[in-house]
Amino acid sequence: MMIPSLPDHLKSLGGDKHVGLIILLFTVTALISRPFSGKLSDQWGRVPVMVLGAGVSAIAAFFYPIALAVIPFFAVRMFHGFSTGFKPTGTAAFVSDIVPADRRGEAMGILGFCSNLGSGIAPSIGPLIVQNYGFNAMFYTSAGLAILSVAVLGRIKETLENRRSLDARMFKLNTTDLIEPRVLVSSIVLALSVFSFGAILTLGKYMSDFVGIENEGLYFTFYIFASLLVRIAAGKASDKYGRIPVLKVTLPILLISVLLLGFTNGVYTFIAGSICMGFAMGMISPTIYAWTIDQSLPTKIGRGIATMYIALEAGIGLGAGVSGYIYHGFNQNFLPPFLICSLLTIIGFIILFRTKPKPIESLQDS
Repeated sequence: MMIPSLPDHLKSLGGDKHVGLIILLFTVTALISRPFSGKLSDQWGRVPVMVLGAGVSAIAAFFYPIALAVIPFFAVRMFHGFSTGFKPTGTAAFVSDIVPADRRGEAMGILGFCSNLGSGIAPSIGPLIVQNYGFNAMFYTSAGLAILSVAVLGRIKETLENRRSLDARMFKLNTTDLIEPRVLVSSIVLALSVFSFGAILTLGKYMSDFVGIENEGLYFTFYIFASLLVRIAAGKASDKYGRIPVLKVTLPILLISVLLLGFTNGVYTFIAGSICMGFAMGMISPTIYAWTIDQSLPTKIGRGIATMYIALEAGIGLGAGVSGYIYHGFNQNFLPPFLICSLLTIIGFIILFRTKPKPIESLQDS
């Protein structure tokens, strides 16, 4: 809900030249918190980690209205990143506990569908709230939704067996807590893919202005709608045909989307690019999530998911930061970031062809 309007809010604070940091700093703290969220979800529990993430989101939303300068704004933005560092890790681990392995892709598709349903509605609502009631009303609405999320989570039964009480040792990380090596390939492919999403998160508002779309959130509405259409079906397909075969079909669609966006010269090209990217990300997300869980040991699912999310945040953050730096306020600079996206997508495609899939059963028993 906030993303389409935050560039204008930052501009009102005098920080319009630092727009790329809106996503980048958020993802930095999300990335830092991932190893902790993975370890905590495997030891402390899935539900407490989810509650912690949603609670941070509520607190951050209350602080935006009093962060009235560029540096305090970015401090709140960084704190807000911890919400994304914790909530999705606990959620994905929780879902993996309650579904059978042969329906894991479908389950991740349903999870993504629900997540993106909110994400699809919110980017159009956020600017409307700002236009009619101001930025603070948008922030307080966000806080209210996060508090409601905490209330719902409080009624969910914990699924982790042999839970431990929270203690200081859980916050001490060793090398194996930082990165789960079993999921490196799927994580790298994810990072290369979502670099493109990071780019459009930063450039979407300016490209909307360039082609004459007044509501900056409209791009994301088309993107999310396309994503919703394919998520569950893509998850089922990955259960039936395999994770890597589905991804081999998907990355060419992502390549088409970034080329359309890079060469955008009007509304129709821009919307076509958003729809193609929505289809691609809607297929990539449940497939790679399920692939990551397939490769993780049962006792380290949280850490495997956290490693995947580290790659996710790194890819999105770099995409946002690099694109914002190249754009630098000039519309003629839209093309170069998407050419970089194209190259990274091709590299991901090559990695898939050099990766031999392993049976789920052999991974879990090893």
